[in-house]
Amino acid sequence: MALHVPKAPGFSSMLKEGARTYSGLEEAVYRNIGACKDFSNSVRSAYGPNGMNKMIINHLEKQFVTSDAGTIMRELDVEHPAVKLMIMASQMQEAEIGDGTNFVVIFCGALLEAAEELLRLGVTTSDISEGYEKALDKALEILPTLVCHEIKDYRDLDKVKECLRSSIMSKQLGNEDFLVELIAKACISILPEQTTFNVDNIRVCKILGCGLQSSEVVQGMVFKRFVEGQVTSTKNAKIALYSCAVDIIQTETKGTVLIKTAEELKNFSKGEENLLESQIKAIADTGAKVVVAGAKFGDMALHYMNKYGLMAVRLNSKFDLRRLSKTVNGTVLPRLTPPTTEELGYCDSVYVDELGDTSVCVFRFDGVDSRIATIVIRGATDNYMDDIERAIDDGVNTFKGLTRDGRFVPGAGATEIDIAQQLSIYADTLPGLDQYAVRKFATALEIFPKALADNSGINATEVISKLHLAHKQGKKNEGFDIDAEQAATIDVSESKIFDLYSTKFWGLKYAVGAAATILKVDQIIMAKRAGGPKPRQGPAGSDDES
Repeated sequence: MALHVPKAPGFSSMLKEGARTYSGLEEAVYRNIGACKDFSNSVRSAYGPNGMNKMIINHLEKQFVTSDAGTIMRELDVEHPAVKLMIMASQMQEAEIGDGTNFVVIFCGALLEAAEELLRLGVTTSDISEGYEKALDKALEILPTLVCHEIKDYRDLDKVKECLRSSIMSKQLGNEDFLVELIAKACISILPEQTTFNVDNIRVCKILGCGLQSSEVVQGMVFKRFVEGQVTSTKNAKIALYSCAVDIIQTETKGTVLIKTAEELKNFSKGEENLLESQIKAIADTGAKVVVAGAKFGDMALHYMNKYGLMAVRLNSKFDLRRLSKTVNGTVLPRLTPPTTEELGYCDSVYVDELGDTSVCVFRFDGVDSRIATIVIRGATDNYMDDIERAIDDGVNTFKGLTRDGRFVPGAGATEIDIAQQLSIYADTLPGLDQYAVRKFATALEIFPKALADNSGINATEVISKLHLAHKQGKKNEGFDIDAEQAATIDVSESKIFDLYSTKFWGLKYAVGAAATILKVDQIIMAKRAGGPKPRQGPAGSDDES
């Protein structure tokens, strides 16, 4: 009979064997804060234009070299529950704005680091959380007063380029002017008159070879495919779209055909061929010049398509087929029937081109009424083009943000320093213990100009003191000058370094929300994993020795 070991009394005695509990300040709160600080410090070195890249190999053995915090967090398989809360806040920022993910994590880590100092001084977590909430309300009250630039006309190319420049600069310093030109052109060309701007309507096609300066914007869509038939280009094309295969139709029910003579066999084959020819002729008679299918083209079908001068394009992805139907304003048909005039799409030119050693099929619109634009990226390596794609994604999301709210605040740490100074004054008016938390909130905001300075190799303390001095003198738009060799400030309204107002607004909200949630956790209970390895058991009564 097995020896029964009694469990220790207390909370753990109620749980299954193998479960772990951590409670109190030392075990739960400091442990969580320590993990979040470490994670925040690791992504802080990737912040700003001079941020370092991280090399990540994910669980599928795919390698990423990037300084984009969103990608770093998406590809890391983080286990710690408190760090997961920070990552969830950052993902909410990505979903809401599409940029500023690193802002949330760095600020949340700085708030928790400041909270640890207060906890060791004896301030309770509820006082700290309350102070952070008050500081957040005051910061969101101050933020609209710092707006230094507003865009009203979203179709003005030069104004849009000014606003997008800093979001691209933080990812691709040196290439920002060229990339901003591409993104602004692509976004403005598809901006609808009535409805809101859709990020999904800007497509990216990465083609290996040449250099970044050979990248271009195509009004329409570009697919890395060759055409199926012999026709490789056509102008003013009407397009028929099918989600089925273009081939001899199989019957829906199984049937047996009894053929007794060679003549009957000939007639049967000929009947199939005639039927297919009549179907393709009917499509050609509608005026269609291009047939796009979501499945294969049969050899016989291709023969007749070449005969009637139809261009055949196959798309393997049903999502690409849907996007193309939206671009050309056509309807995807489920069966091989001749389309009506309303179901046909239209495109100014469809042609095959060769970029490097890659064949591409281009659906191009010569006018300005395209619904989808494609940015064709050229580059030497896949990793480099992936990083350019992430920079474009941030730029497109910034454009979407400015179409909703065109206000911008000063960048380069100017906004954070100004809010920090005003919060320090506000903290002196508070009577309770939460004034310490408000002061720490103000100090935590200084982490951004510090990170910019550290990543640029400049003394951060000197930069912070110069920024405080400039803002005390009433220069609200003074930010850190990353191009200077020594600690220096610059008027960001003149150098056009702007941050989207809504990015800062939501970033502050999500960071404080995550920090307050983590601080309020006083107990961690980890249940025993169901899928864990079971203890090895030998046959009953044996010593498990062979």
